[in-house]
Amino acid sequence: MKNFKTLLLSIFAASLFLACNNDDNLLEVETNQSSLTDEIAEDALEEEAQAKGLFQSFRALREAKILLTSIRKDGGIPYNVFNPALRFTEAQNVFVPSVLGIDFRIDRNVVPAGPTVRLPMFKGWETLPNGQKRELYYVITEVSDKLMAKKLGVIFAPRMAASIGSGGEQKGYFTRRGRLVFEGSVDFSPKRSLVTGPADGLLFGFPPAEANPGAIADGKWSSYVVLPSGVVINAQPVANSTGLHDRVPNPLGNEQEQEDDLNNPNFAPEQASVVMQLLDGWHADRPYYFHIVTDTSDPGPATIELGVFAPRLANLPTFGLFPGGSMLPFSPTANGRTTDTDGLGVQGLNTASLSNRQVQDPTNTFPIDPSDTRYAPMWDAHVTEFTVPESERPILQSFDQINDLLADGTLIPFRGNANPSPLANSLSDLLTATGAIINCPVITQPDDSVIGTQIGIPTNN
Repeated sequence: MKNFKTLLLSIFAASLFLACNNDDNLLEVETNQSSLTDEIAEDALEEEAQAKGLFQSFRALREAKILLTSIRKDGGIPYNVFNPALRFTEAQNVFVPSVLGIDFRIDRNVVPAGPTVRLPMFKGWETLPNGQKRELYYVITEVSDKLMAKKLGVIFAPRMAASIGSGGEQKGYFTRRGRLVFEGSVDFSPKRSLVTGPADGLLFGFPPAEANPGAIADGKWSSYVVLPSGVVINAQPVANSTGLHDRVPNPLGNEQEQEDDLNNPNFAPEQASVVMQLLDGWHADRPYYFHIVTDTSDPGPATIELGVFAPRLANLPTFGLFPGGSMLPFSPTANGRTTDTDGLGVQGLNTASLSNRQVQDPTNTFPIDPSDTRYAPMWDAHVTEFTVPESERPILQSFDQINDLLADGTLIPFRGNANPSPLANSLSDLLTATGAIINCPVITQPDDSVIGTQIGIPTNN
């Protein structure tokens, strides 16, 4: 039966090739025998969807196949759920199994970019305001459909589906060549700059007096993309002809002239992959909550955390609510510790703002990880503010700790938060929402024993 199916697929592929040979708008067909064998093996997921009557999943799996085929066409390594390029240990605790490498080295004296991840990179088309199309490179880290997430090797995040109809999402469709077309577009050419804020009581450095993001999306762009199947993917832009995402580290340095250098070896379109910096954070009293930052709804965090300013994200539902809506609350602090006095590091939007070209991570505090199906990659900022001198400020390591410090007055909601009173939020009844949405896909939270190691091809420096 398997040989018969292989023969049928070969005949079908050959007939499609002959029919489509003179039409540049038609989907190119893979005729490589090994790729056909992979498709036969992965048909098990489609058969599972059919058997369970999951029509949307079945359509989404066909879309996943188109995306994976495009990776192969572009010289990359498409994820194979039955034979992945990398296998991760429990200690490495990697949430995105399709990643091609992780550099867990955190000593910036050894690795100036700090920890990094190499992700599969897709090529598609963005739509400019004048209606013209431009090539766009992007990564996918989450999907709202479980079977599609399994096939792509990304995180299953069902809550993303709540974005549909909110005005915070965008639609995408596939060309007959198998490329995803987006409604919006991103300009990577702006020059990132930040002027730190003056002293205001116990605040200094943050909020910034002036923030100019290094990339700006138009009003139609959102990384929450609704596919024709109705499934939502988190497709985040990393490069086009205007430049590169500021989180793609350049081996030559972090200065302005390196940021949009399309010759950066960490941007590898010929390998269908890209290297991005990982930001640190805290979750459940543990460090190394490594995530990437791609786009935000506010120019301030877009500048501080080197993301794309994408104003459409502000329409996503709903500020402060958990587990409702399509987002998750997380908690940066406005005025954390600027010096490491106990080996736990530094923390705060102020510390990041004051560092040279914002090279220091804010090391924010997060409530859950992607193993929890309540997870979503869009995070709704709930900023805190210390009321005590810096020498008395601890590193904020968990939401339980934050709630305790809010209760005793050591912390208060940041005075710049948009909501005057707490919203219904099971994670904290004492915090208010800032109104800033930040796309922070979580890649890994390894054990201490993993720090300093590498796996796969994580970096190119």
